[in-house]
Amino acid sequence: MADEVDTRVTPSFHPDTVQAIAEYDDDTASILAGTEAAFKEAYIGVGRVHDASAASKTNPAWTEAAALIEVQGFADKMTTQLAKKFDSATANLTRVIEGLERDLSQPIESRGVGAMSAEIRAYVKGLPDGERMGFIRKAIESGDERTVGAVLGGVPYLSGLTPEMQNVMLRLHHEKSNPRAAKQLRAAKAGLELLGERAPLLFNEMQKAVGAPQAKVQKLRAAKAKAEQSFVV
Repeated sequence: MADEVDTRVTPSFHPDTVQAIAEYDDDTASILAGTEAAFKEAYIGVGRVHDASAASKTNPAWTEAAALIEVQGFADKMTTQLAKKFDSATANLTRVIEGLERDLSQPIESRGVGAMSAEIRAYVKGLPDGERMGFIRKAIESGDERTVGAVLGGVPYLSGLTPEMQNVMLRLHHEKSNPRAAKQLRAAKAGLELLGERAPLLFNEMQKAVGAPQAKVQKLRAAKAKAEQSFVV
């Protein structure tokens, strides 16, 4: 079972590594479920290849070479299956991230109209360059929706902002207004990074489980195929 420790398998594949992500909790568990499942299957899968390798040594009908060929065949199938799981988890998190990024970057145009909004924008534009961003940040942190809506809901240059500056503040506003989505985004990005780091370990882990370099097994396969040609009628 994946909740047990298999000393033959790298702990990098244990599903607990996903739960160790800083943002993992009830709000993000569903988003990271696919990643956790991929790690669990990899942990169990590599262990199964170790089991197959050990079992192959007890078959009196197999030479060492024959055993390696059989175990490598099983490892190849398992690797293909697990690679698909990692790819699926990666694609899923990528979609989640794209969706959350859109949600946390939505414009708030409807809040930037009216005479009061124009006065607020003029006031912000008149602030020294070094104070303007700090003023908007404080408005966001204090929940001053009127100021935030006026500045971020209007054309950026009316408040003395560049489009890039406005986007930064808009993102900060959305993260303040929707902390759950912001946390989910951080969790999804952490999960995607973990998948990118750990998936490449699959090849070496399988090679260790088989007990021989894949190049050696390929040579054995070629020799076996050549020998079998002698028996073709």
